Amino acid sequence: MKFRVERDALADAVAWAARSLSARPTVPVLAGLLLSVEDDAISISGFDLEASTEVDVDVTGGESGQALVSGRLLADITKALPPHPVDVAVSGSRLSIACGSARFTLPTMPVEEYPKLPAMPSTAGTVDAGEFATAVAQVAVAAGRDDTLPMLTGVRLEIEGAKLTLAATDRYRLAVRELTWNPQDPSADAAQVLVPARTLADAAKSLAHSQSLTIALSSGGAGEGIIGFTGTTSGRASRTTTRLLDATFPAYRSLLPSEWSSSAEVPVGPLVEAVRRVALVADRNAPVRLEFADGAVALSAGGDDEGRAEEQLEVSYEGEAITTAFNPQFLLDGLGSLSAPTARLLFTSSNKPVVLRPAGPQDGADGMDYTYLIMPVRLPG
Repeated sequence: MKFRVERDALADAVAWAARSLSARPTVPVLAGLLLSVEDDAISISGFDLEASTEVDVDVTGGESGQALVSGRLLADITKALPPHPVDVAVSGSRLSIACGSARFTLPTMPVEEYPKLPAMPSTAGTVDAGEFATAVAQVAVAAGRDDTLPMLTGVRLEIEGAKLTLAATDRYRLAVRELTWNPQDPSADAAQVLVPARTLADAAKSLAHSQSLTIALSSGGAGEGIIGFTGTTSGRASRTTTRLLDATFPAYRSLLPSEWSSSAEVPVGPLVEAVRRVALVADRNAPVRLEFADGAVALSAGGDDEGRAEEQLEVSYEGEAITTAFNPQFLLDGLGSLSAPTARLLFTSSNKPVVLRPAGPQDGADGMDYTYLIMPVRLPG
């Protein structure tokens, strides 16, 4: 195996492929990146038995062959190379890298022991890569982190005609986002899958600058489902797959209230800053209290023993005065996901979930239909 490639193209491709490598691989070869050269292109692949990454890069002077080397080390080396073309070659059990006056040699691992990457499933449709990345980020923030509850660690992806719906919940908040896409077969039956939230968020973010994002879904049985994403950036094709979660997502739609007794419109920036300041005196997981009344919201946290903070903001409020309290980080997560200058809070009662949505023309318009549901913390008395 032998090839020459531009330094930036190689460094970017290696860094992208190394995303799927496990920090603690179960077998040594899973710490490696597989380099496969054929004609004037190299394919760089990573796999941890759950998620796979693969990226193609154009090369010159290519001689066909394969090599498996430490992915983390290769990523560190290619990132540190000087800005010159890079020559890579394999001789026996060593891979050599030459760039300008820099020289490296790395031991290779047995290619025959490397597991075969999952095949890309059949194409389900395409979506705007940037919009999809934004939608995933808005929803994944509400996914659970407790691996003992796998149904809460995923993002539910629902496909129905030209509409995609993404949802995630950790039992204390729920995020739902709808957007349009271009299905391969508009008449296909509706589909629902559960994708690991961290893997989905990483894939969507890394492919956000693609010209278009292709989503592929397998038709495997329970526990065998695969979802894949393909994007092209600066002429470089990148592909990633991950196994779907074999778990039942909660029936979340019944949690979304259809009517409310009061509502408030609050500027996002000032509210975020006020919550951060007031929460400084709150103990770990202690709530921030919000008292809504005509024209204002009063924020407070803490008490006489640990210190107390108070602040007041002007708001547009309709309905009877209401007092509620939230985990400050959960509230900040929701506000930060709105992508709008003004937030609309919808209340049914002080102890019922509160709906957080973007206010103004962004609310349900231009394909941005986003809802963040947050459970209040029950106050004494």
